[in-house]
Amino acid sequence: MNQRSETPKGRKADTTQLSILWADDEIDLLKPHILFLEEKGYRVIPVTSGSEALDELAESNIDLVFLDENMPGLSGLDTLSEIKRLYPRVPVIMITKSEEEHIMDEALGGKISDYLIKPVNPNQILLSVKKHTEARRLVSEKSTFSYQQQFRDISMRLSDRMDAGEWIELYKKLVYWDLELAATQDDNIHDIFKSQKEEANQLFCRFYEHNYIDWLNDTAEKPLMSPTVVRERLFPLLDGKRPTFMIVIDNFRYDQWKYIQPLIEQYLRVERDEIYYSIIPTTTQFARNAMFSGLMPAEIERKYPQYWVNEDEEGFKNQFESELMGENLRRHGLTLKHTYNKVLNAQHGKRLVESLPNLMNNQLNIIIYNFIDMLSHARTDSNIVRELAEDERAYRSVTLSWMEYSPLLEVIKYLSDKDANIVITTDHGSVRIDNPVRIKGDRDISVNLRYKQGRLIDYNPKQVFEVKEPRKIFLPKRYITSPYIFAHNNDFFAYPNNYNQYVQYYMNTFQHGGISMEEILIPFVTLRSK
Repeated sequence: MNQRSETPKGRKADTTQLSILWADDEIDLLKPHILFLEEKGYRVIPVTSGSEALDELAESNIDLVFLDENMPGLSGLDTLSEIKRLYPRVPVIMITKSEEEHIMDEALGGKISDYLIKPVNPNQILLSVKKHTEARRLVSEKSTFSYQQQFRDISMRLSDRMDAGEWIELYKKLVYWDLELAATQDDNIHDIFKSQKEEANQLFCRFYEHNYIDWLNDTAEKPLMSPTVVRERLFPLLDGKRPTFMIVIDNFRYDQWKYIQPLIEQYLRVERDEIYYSIIPTTTQFARNAMFSGLMPAEIERKYPQYWVNEDEEGFKNQFESELMGENLRRHGLTLKHTYNKVLNAQHGKRLVESLPNLMNNQLNIIIYNFIDMLSHARTDSNIVRELAEDERAYRSVTLSWMEYSPLLEVIKYLSDKDANIVITTDHGSVRIDNPVRIKGDRDISVNLRYKQGRLIDYNPKQVFEVKEPRKIFLPKRYITSPYIFAHNNDFFAYPNNYNQYVQYYMNTFQHGGISMEEILIPFVTLRSK
């Protein structure tokens, strides 16, 4: 007959109690362990066979199962198989007398959460319970407490006058805490972090605007930027000793990189984890062309007019990336065999994977992946994608899900045992927008939500970064008077006509083109096989 820890009559069961099902044909001998767990506040349901365990799981809400490996009738391993088939999310801890490797292999192959060797002691049992039922809560509490300790230090750094390198380090710290706090259910700590990050973004925008023109005109020491990153970080790898693969994931943020890093590190070793500064506008037409060419957009237009397409002209704005990269290599005396591969869909990705043995014969292979950029645009246009990538955490999660099943991971796996340099980088990031800023303009005004250029733009200069003379930031000028304006932080530009409908359509989407840490501070990661 089953022995149960019953709730006294007349008293309602504590629904916050964790319920543990313990299946062992010698359950009477485990009474001290059961009492120990009950004293710690757990509800323990003891049964003496695998069949009874399955019956109990069908009737009760069970949080954890202790399962004896050697039971008569339905064995522990057979019971495990049924539990995982019917209740795959319930953690199961196998308890066995045997230390034989084949039993451990069978148990682990059955997707157990853990296993313990008899005789077990109460502290072992308690530790295992906490590990598999309360780990998330304990980690969340620890993360919250640790961030509270760091909050003051971050605030003090924000009050300092930081240089470009110090802003990178602060942003790395904010990304770390963003990921650490993602699992916590404490809404208060989420609000505190959001407020601190918004403050950091406001101050970063001021810093960037104050220094940007000086960086471009070499009147101040500048950080690693779009036009210099290839020369300073990629070219030194092209020594002829091994092939180099440069993987450019369009619209890829640093927090997305940190989120997928554990997956990548299963196959490759990170040698350098760096951040560089994108130019503005933070769009493919400007930032990626600057990265490949080693030149600012106005310099590309002047030096290679055949490779530059203005916003008001027909044609793709980044269709000459391969040619611009070739010119950059030649200017620096690098005559080497290289390829340019753009992956726009799964079929392209599969063909690329099939061609990898041939690509190993080249000194440089550039691979462009547009998935995340397509995701951000799809999120704007599709309610389904909006639901999938509802917020920052969901956006990162979708990125990881894509990576796990994409041809790009097949590329990573293939290169994991090859002597090759691998670079993962991007041209710009994106920011979640939620604050509309009213502007007016004629029909010739550029269409991007985060920056505008045109002859007749009506705006509040206090709400934007205004550049009246495009030549100062090395951007092409379309008209005699055609200033650029850039949105700050999480702002986006909205027209008075159909204002409410326009704002509702774009609110809480991920956009790029303006100035924010998420768009500007982007990853450049160098990896090698382990």
